[in-house]
Amino acid sequence: MALVQRAPILDDGEDHLSHADFSKISSLIGEVAGIRLPPAKRLMVEGRLRRRLRALQLPTFDAYCTHIFRQDGLATELPYLINVVTTNKTDFFREPEHFELMRSKIVPDLLAQRTGERNPTLKVWSAAASTGAEAYTCAMVLADMMRDSRDFRFSILGTDISTDVLDTARRAVYPADQIVPVPQAMQAKYLMWSRKAGMRPDVRIVPELRKIVQFHRLNLMDEKYPFDRDVDIILLRNVLIYFDKADQNKVINRLVGHLRPNGYLLIGHSESMIGTSIPVRQVAPAVFQRV
Repeated sequence: MALVQRAPILDDGEDHLSHADFSKISSLIGEVAGIRLPPAKRLMVEGRLRRRLRALQLPTFDAYCTHIFRQDGLATELPYLINVVTTNKTDFFREPEHFELMRSKIVPDLLAQRTGERNPTLKVWSAAASTGAEAYTCAMVLADMMRDSRDFRFSILGTDISTDVLDTARRAVYPADQIVPVPQAMQAKYLMWSRKAGMRPDVRIVPELRKIVQFHRLNLMDEKYPFDRDVDIILLRNVLIYFDKADQNKVINRLVGHLRPNGYLLIGHSESMIGTSIPVRQVAPAVFQRV
C-alpha cells in the first residue's frame, strides 16, 4: 500500500494560513493579476499577510479570509492583497547591456527614422516599474544623450500593479547602497544626497528627471491599456516569468500594439519569446523590434 505524504503540521503556537485558504488566495491572484503562486509560496504569503491582519485588527487568518471571501471585504482589500503578494525586485542599471544598447544603437536608430521632425519626443515605457529604478535609469541615459546632441526630447512612463511600489517611485528616494551601480558621473548630475545625523544616507532623483517620469497603476492582465500607441521603447523585464504561457502571449501582444513601427521591446535575459506569434524580430539578446 502506497504511503500518502502529508504537509507538516506547524505546532508552534501561532495561527497559520490553511492550505485551503491559500488555494483560494492563489486562485484569486492568478485570475486578477496573472501571478502564479505555487504551494511553496504559502509560508511567504502567510508571513507577509500578518501585517494586514494587524492593520485590520483581525485575530486569525481564517477571520481574514472570511472578511475577503464571505463578507464583501474584497473590493477594498484587493489592492492591499496584491501589494502583499507581488515580488518587486529591481535595481539601477540592472542588466546593463540593455542600457548600453539604448545608447549605441536603439536611440540613434529611432532618431534616424524621424529626421524630418524637429526635436522629436522619444517615449519610453517601463511596464513593470516596481520602485522606479528602471525608469530613472532610462531617464539618466537619455538625459546624458540629450545633453550631448540636443536634437530630441523624451518622456518616460512607469506602470505597476502595486500601489506601494508606485508611491516609492514617485517619491524617488532610495537608500544610498541601492545606487551603487549608477556611474559616478551620473550620481553627481542626477542624485541629491541627504545626510541627517543618526540616519542612514538616502538619495533622491533630481527634480529635472522626476518631472519627466510619470507613474501610473496598471494591471497587465487588463484587456486594454489606456496609454499612447506610438511608444518607442517598452521594457518588460523580469516579469513574464510570473505568468503562464497563455498570459505571456496576451500581455506581449497588447504591449507590442503600443509600439510605433520599428519600436523596441526589451525583456529580461532569463526570459524567452519562444512559441509566441508576435510581429517582432530579435535584434540582440532579449531585444526585439516591431516589424
